[in-house]
Amino acid sequence: MSRYQGARLSTLSPYTPGEQPRDAKYVKLNTNESPFEPSEKAQKLAAEAAGRLQLYSDPTCRVLVDKLAEVYGVDADEVIVTNGSDEVLDFAFQAFCDEDVSARFPDITYGFYPVFAARNGIPYETVALRDDFTIDIEQYFGVGKTIFIANPNAPTGIALSRDEIEQILIHNKDNVVVIDEAYVDFGGESAVPLIKKYDNLLVTQTFSKSRSLAGGRLGFGIGNRELIADLHTVRYSTNPYNVNSMTAAAGYGVLCDEDYTRANCRTIIENRDYTTAALRELGFRVLDSKANFVFATTPAMHGADLYAALKQNGILVRHFDSPRISDFVRISIGTREQMQTLVDVVEKLLTEV
Repeated sequence: MSRYQGARLSTLSPYTPGEQPRDAKYVKLNTNESPFEPSEKAQKLAAEAAGRLQLYSDPTCRVLVDKLAEVYGVDADEVIVTNGSDEVLDFAFQAFCDEDVSARFPDITYGFYPVFAARNGIPYETVALRDDFTIDIEQYFGVGKTIFIANPNAPTGIALSRDEIEQILIHNKDNVVVIDEAYVDFGGESAVPLIKKYDNLLVTQTFSKSRSLAGGRLGFGIGNRELIADLHTVRYSTNPYNVNSMTAAAGYGVLCDEDYTRANCRTIIENRDYTTAALRELGFRVLDSKANFVFATTPAMHGADLYAALKQNGILVRHFDSPRISDFVRISIGTREQMQTLVDVVEKLLTEV
C-alpha cells in the first residue's frame, strides 16, 4: 500500500477471487461458472450492440428491466440491474446499513459480505452455522439489523425453504432482509413471490451462473419499489452507466431464451447428483447441495492436500482456509465428461494415499 492510503482501507482484507488460468491446461471446476456458452440469441444481440459502442448505454436499461419484470412477474419499478450481483449487494450495504443499523450474516457464507461491510464502514456480526452447516433461522429473528443470507448458501450449497425465509421476514418487519439467490436456479426456492407481501425484502440474482454470462457481469435486484428507489439513489451517485450496452443486450437475449437456460440447469442438476453419488461411494461426505457446486470432504486427505493434488492432475477446485471448512473443497459442476474426469482422478488419488 502507498503512504497515502486512508486508514479505513489500510485494514481491509479484500475478497479473493478464484483462480482464472489463461490456458486450457485445467479442467476448471473452481469458480461456479457454467460449462455452457451463452445462448445464440444472447451472442447475436451482444454482437449487434457492439456496433453502437460509440454511444453511452441506456442508464435505465429499460428494455432489459421490462423483460426481467415480465419473466419474474413483477413491475418494472421493482427491478434494478447492476454490474454483477456483487454491485447490487454492495448498494444494499450502503443503502440499508450504517453505524446505527449494522449487518448480520452467517459465519460461513459468501466472502464478499464482510468486505462490503468493512469497506463501507459498517459494523457487522456473524452467526455460526449449526454443526451440520445449516442456518438456524431463529438467530435472525428480531435482531434489529439488516440481514444478508445467501440462499442456497455458499460455499455449502444448502438451501432454506421459502417458508423459512418468510419466517425471517415476519420477525424483522422494521429491517431489510436481503436474500442473495445467485444459485437458486439449480434447485432452490426463490423468495421473489414474497416481495408483494413484504416491503422489507430484497432478492438479488445473477446472470453469471445459470444464464452463462459470468464474463458479461450482469446482476439484478427485485424488491419493493421504495427499496429499489433507494438502490437507484446509490447507483446514480456512483455510476449511472453501470451496465454496458453489450451486456444489457446479451441479458435481454438470454431472457428471450429461457428454455435454453432451464435445459442447462437440468443438466447441471443431473451432473451434480451423479457427482454427489460417485464421491459418496468413494467415502466422501458431500453436503446436500441446491447449487451448481458440491461441498465435499474425505477422511483420507486434508482439503488443502486434495486441492493441491487435483491441481497437480489438471483439475482446479476451490479450497478455503477458514478453520471450520478447511477440510472441504468446493467443486463446481461442469459437463458429465468433466465430472467423470474428476471422479476418475479422485479415485486414483485415494489409492495412492
